[in-house]
Amino acid sequence: MADRAGHTRAATGGTGRVLMIIGRATGGIGAHAASLVRGLTEEGWQVVVATAPETARRFDLGSHVEVVWPGRRPLAAWLALRRLRALASGADVVHAQGHQAGVVALAVTAGAGRGAAPVIISWHNAVLGSGALRRVRALLESLEVRRADLVTGASQDLVDRALSLGARRAELAEVAAPAAGRSCLDKAAARALLADELGIDPDSDWLLTVSRIAPQKNLEILVDAARLAQARRGGASTRGVVWIVVGDGRDDLLASLRATVGTDGTPVRFIGARSDVPTWMAAADVFVLPSAWEARALVVQEALAAGLPVVASAVGGLPELLADAGVLMAVGDPRELAEAVVGLLADPERRSALAAAGKRRWAALPDETDVIEEWTVRYGSVI
Repeated sequence: MADRAGHTRAATGGTGRVLMIIGRATGGIGAHAASLVRGLTEEGWQVVVATAPETARRFDLGSHVEVVWPGRRPLAAWLALRRLRALASGADVVHAQGHQAGVVALAVTAGAGRGAAPVIISWHNAVLGSGALRRVRALLESLEVRRADLVTGASQDLVDRALSLGARRAELAEVAAPAAGRSCLDKAAARALLADELGIDPDSDWLLTVSRIAPQKNLEILVDAARLAQARRGGASTRGVVWIVVGDGRDDLLASLRATVGTDGTPVRFIGARSDVPTWMAAADVFVLPSAWEARALVVQEALAAGLPVVASAVGGLPELLADAGVLMAVGDPRELAEAVVGLLADPERRSALAAAGKRRWAALPDETDVIEEWTVRYGSVI
């Protein structure tokens, strides 16, 4: 069988029981885990998911989900760990999604002896922060890599980090974007639909960001860039511009961002979480992601599939993901972001070239079936 890029897929075989542990997730980790559970189940694997309540509510994680997660109360935490230990004892492999889940997986398999299920920890994010908290997190990273049977990274910098900390085995595990390429509307139809619903001028330039409202996403940089871009364009163009942010997250941060926008009329609209992201991708002119760090961002893959020119921070796995299909900017630099966006809006030929390059790049990326088959091979290698 060949994928959409023409690659030949290797035959895989063998199934077993997987305990997949997922921490508190509201974005890409949860979407990837849901895709993995669905695909593994279709391949015959018995997958039990253990996760936090908010993650279980947000994602379809299959029919075997246990809402069990260690909280802060000692008794509740002890009971949760005991239940997780019982689930792990019946698994052929324990697969932890993210740093939180990795620590939990090691806690519930510690001391189980020779019969313990092998532990795989998948890193999707770099450990950010500073001071004492950063040192504690770095210590936990070291614990994870030294005790896990396999550490995977969603981008090469995460793999390199694991190896530098002493991982016995670490490798790249690419992540597919389930929603990529799913819009069935053309730009005019998508824009007319959304503009009518939300009162956005359909004749404006639309700059789209799809993101959790979280410190890592650097949305204050986006607001500053929007202000700078508005001042730079000035009277040079009669065409309006609107920066649209799709996503939810921290209410306090969102309130602060909205207050900043409200003081000077900066053209940024925060519209909350949406289930129709492919329609927004179809309607937009440019996709913008100013994050402090990203691995293999699903939304960037979706933008590539939609033929959207991408402006993103040159951090984490974004340079390797975009290749020549986007514009990379220094992290945390609103002036550079504004200049990149203004330049693209003034250059339709370059936007068209980037759109075509994006579609070619997306066609070369692994799809969900490729990712499932790669995980089947990995599971077989550790069981």
